[in-house]
Amino acid sequence: MNKIFFKIFYYYLIFIAILSQYSFIEPKLKPLRVVAELNIGESQEVKISNGDIVKLSLLEINEIRDSLRDAIRVAYVKISVDGEIITLSSGNYNLPIVVGKVQIDCPLIKEYYSNANRDLWKLKKDARLRLWPKGSSYIQPGTFVYPVKQKWFANMTQIGNEPVYVSGGEDSNNKAIYYHECIDIGGAEGMDEIVSATDGLVISAKGEILKGYEKLKLRRIEAKDGVYILDKRGWFIRYSHLDSTDPSIKPGVNVKMGQRLGLMGKQGSSGGYVHLHFAIYIADPVSDEYQSEDAYPYIWESYFSQYNPPLLAVARPHHLLLTDQETTLDGKKSKSFAGEIVTYEWIFCDGTMAKGAVQKKSYERPGVYSEILKVTDSKGNIDYDFTDVLVYDRKNPGETIPVIQPAYYPTFNIKPGDPVTFLVRTFNTDVSKEVWDFGDGTEKVEVKSETVNKRHPIEGKFAETVHSFSKPGHYIVRVERADESGIKAIAHLHVKVKN
Repeated sequence: MNKIFFKIFYYYLIFIAILSQYSFIEPKLKPLRVVAELNIGESQEVKISNGDIVKLSLLEINEIRDSLRDAIRVAYVKISVDGEIITLSSGNYNLPIVVGKVQIDCPLIKEYYSNANRDLWKLKKDARLRLWPKGSSYIQPGTFVYPVKQKWFANMTQIGNEPVYVSGGEDSNNKAIYYHECIDIGGAEGMDEIVSATDGLVISAKGEILKGYEKLKLRRIEAKDGVYILDKRGWFIRYSHLDSTDPSIKPGVNVKMGQRLGLMGKQGSSGGYVHLHFAIYIADPVSDEYQSEDAYPYIWESYFSQYNPPLLAVARPHHLLLTDQETTLDGKKSKSFAGEIVTYEWIFCDGTMAKGAVQKKSYERPGVYSEILKVTDSKGNIDYDFTDVLVYDRKNPGETIPVIQPAYYPTFNIKPGDPVTFLVRTFNTDVSKEVWDFGDGTEKVEVKSETVNKRHPIEGKFAETVHSFSKPGHYIVRVERADESGIKAIAHLHVKVKN
């Protein structure tokens, strides 16, 4: 009898060993946030992750839309938390705010469905809210890292239901809006390293899918330019548009947090924009559909934990308007971790300047303007960010304007004399050249990127030039290009050179 028992136990161990190659046998991590969906006028008692009960009510939703595409640019959500009334701004680079005994954000409202061209949210009611205990991390410490080895906001981004614009701008004739529910982090093609944000199991890579996961209805799980990883929270994490994937990354492999997945690129459905498309999908417990989770708080917190920046400037998202129409630039999303922000300075493309976090601005000529935000804190720390303003001609709003994407590499630990590679590509024009001004008093440099084929936008190369800075400091690098009508696209990069 003992021999039979040991034989069964022996085969059981073999079975477990085989099974462990394909799935986690460790307990899953429970997310620190809880999710609540409410209709306007509805109240719920919500149990947060520390066991406390919060009474939550959704009172009102208001949105601001542009006059060109009728896309939602800002959404305000009025709620009551245990009787305390506050207004949240939904998505768009906003972090959770503290009220009472919770931290809370609103990643999504139902109004996006009015003209969205896809539904990756699977929202059932008027608004989705997420709640964390006051003082809690957004995600378990030590379980999540920033997915790119790159300086924060080193390049163009699309985050938190921001209408997609980098790959050729916003088509004023297209009223079906792609609200980008995931994270796009731009960068240098074939240079910036993509790493796994979590420990996890590779369920797809380079077009191959792990056996047993073929029927998952996850977006582009079969793509050759992507990797999907299942983490211990049960989250499916997508990394897309890779220029190359590390040979070690194969379906069935368990990866460690921070492990190299590949290099950033513009393959697949990137639209020609070099970036990492980073997405988190979670199975809805009722419908079993996969819904997108806004990862902005997680990448923000993980970046701070890894790199400990004293100050982060945030001028985004981008803006869309007509000539002579006013927009509001807002730098209040910036944060000092060392002290308090004491000055906000805006430096505009027309040469003017203004002090104050919030500024009104209008433009006489169409084009793409990159407005500079400089923030300084009480400890003397300085940081910069930029917001892109796309301006279309009021008399001819259907006319395209050039859109430019710059990048540089490396973005960390640059010292005087180090070679820095600058890359650029312009959409919607094939005339003239890109002109670089490195902000250090050296001569301007002209380059010309390959023309973007709208039918095959991933074809064609960025123009490269190499530059070094002779002294430490903050450098605001500018690049621009004009189309045949003289309409300009302007972009900036912030390069920090250390002692």
